[in-house]
Amino acid sequence: MATQPRQLHQIQRRPTGRRERHRKETRERLYQAALDLFAERGFLRTTVEDITEAADVGKGTFFNYFPTKEHILAEFGGAYLEAVQKGLEEARETKGPIFDVLHNLATNSIRQINENEALIRAIYAAHASCESVRGELQHRVQACRKVLAEIIKLAQSRGEVRRDVPAADLARLMQGIMMGVTMGWSIYPSAALRKVLEETWTLMEPGFRGAASPATAGRRRRSK
Repeated sequence: MATQPRQLHQIQRRPTGRRERHRKETRERLYQAALDLFAERGFLRTTVEDITEAADVGKGTFFNYFPTKEHILAEFGGAYLEAVQKGLEEARETKGPIFDVLHNLATNSIRQINENEALIRAIYAAHASCESVRGELQHRVQACRKVLAEIIKLAQSRGEVRRDVPAADLARLMQGIMMGVTMGWSIYPSAALRKVLEETWTLMEPGFRGAASPATAGRRRRSK
C-alpha cells in the first residue's frame, strides 16, 4: 500500500513535464518568430497577428506568454543583463584577472546575443520611436550598469582598473561606448561585429587601466 501514492505521484508528474516542455517550445517559437519579423519588417510594422501566424499558433496564444510585443524586446534585453550578472559571479569567484571578465562582456556577450544587423537596427529604431520600449531600455541599461559597476569595483580592488574614476562612471562609459559601436555597426557593418568590438576594446583598455602598478602589469603580461 505504501508504494501506491508514490506511483500515483510519478504518473501525475509525467504530463506536467510534457506540458512544461510544450510551453517552453511554444514560447521560444513565438520569441524567435517575433525577432525574425522585427528584422524583416521592423518593430512598429510587425503585429501580434503576424507573430502568431509565423509561429503557427492561435492569436490568443501569444498573450499567454507575452503581455505585449514590447515584452519580446524586454526578453531580448534581458539576455545581456543575464550575461552581465553571470560576469559578476565569475568575477567574484575567479582567481585570475577580473579584467578578462570585462573584456568578455565588452566583446563577446553582445555578439553572442545576436549578430543580425537588421534586427539590431529594428530594436534601436523601436527604442527611438516607442516610449514604452524606451522606458524598458532605460530600466535594462540601469540594471546592467549597476552590475557592471560592481565588477569594476572588484577589478579596482585588485589594482587592475584605475581608481581615480568612480566605478559607476567607468561602467557608464563602457556601456555607452559599446552600445554606440554596436548601433553604428548595425548601420554600416563593414566588418564582423566581433572584430569591431575587439578593436574598440583595444583602444579603451589603456584608459580603463590607467597607471597600472608593476605587479598588475606583470599579471597582465602573464595572462596574455
